[in-house]
Amino acid sequence: MKLISSNENIRLAYRNIKRNTGSKTAGTNELTIDDIKFLSVEKVIEHVKNMFQAYEPDSVRCVLIPKANGKVRPLGIPTIWDRILQQCILQVLEPICEAKFHKHSYGFRPNRSTHHAKARLESLVNMVGLYHCIDVDIKGFFDNVYHSKLLKQIWSLGIKDKTLLSIISKILKAEIEGEGVPTKGTPQGGILSPLLSNIVLNELDWWVSNQWETFKSNHEYKHNGSKVKALNKSNLKECYIVRYADDFKVLCRTRSQAIKMNYAIKDFLNTRLHHETSDGKSKVNELRKPCNLNLVPNYALFKYIELNELD
Repeated sequence: MKLISSNENIRLAYRNIKRNTGSKTAGTNELTIDDIKFLSVEKVIEHVKNMFQAYEPDSVRCVLIPKANGKVRPLGIPTIWDRILQQCILQVLEPICEAKFHKHSYGFRPNRSTHHAKARLESLVNMVGLYHCIDVDIKGFFDNVYHSKLLKQIWSLGIKDKTLLSIISKILKAEIEGEGVPTKGTPQGGILSPLLSNIVLNELDWWVSNQWETFKSNHEYKHNGSKVKALNKSNLKECYIVRYADDFKVLCRTRSQAIKMNYAIKDFLNTRLHHETSDGKSKVNELRKPCNLNLVPNYALFKYIELNELD
């Protein structure tokens, strides 16, 4: 908390918020960055420090954003002062969490993008030769994050400042305009929400990775090739995860391994993270082309791929 509430950190948070175009969007108190620009930096620092001493979040404005499938996505917009406070927390927590996150998680992380996730996926398919892809869809991930589980995961990452954990708990329980006080979920649109979502699913990343990629053996091998040969003789399932926020793919060597991992991942999400999966959208896909391009007319192949949802 000393770092988070320091003058330098609050100054940096204020600059970052002013640079963000979202700062011109009003919260429930109808204030934007333009309404507090006339204040001196010293006044802003003083106000934010007072907020940290006895923090009570303002209600969150709820905006419904239409999706391509006709449904809507609820977007929670905190007030401008709450956004500055969340930015202060993010600037200190993010470097700590980054050191603990899995290397093949690419969503909402510094110096990472969808292009890196796509490149990793293509590398696993074309160079490693993994053609069996587990596609899992989590039902309403952001709306179903359990607060108590999340706070325990933050604690396990080494963040054990109880004052900070109390503030994060209050942020999670901030009243949503027109809906009341939430019992679970993180508001999409909050500055801390992307980091908190990565903390929740970091446990899944390492669990899948420890099945094969980062599996620790009691025997010491001279080089990685010997370890891979030994793993191939075992009953372990060869699998690799590529994740972007709550969207992730797990690639396996064989279809039987993929089917077993699909059931195991669903069970892990349900029992450990308390998230349900959509049976209709969650499935195992075969990524190899089903037939030779030279023998089949293009329109027939494209229709086959479209019907079977192959990449």
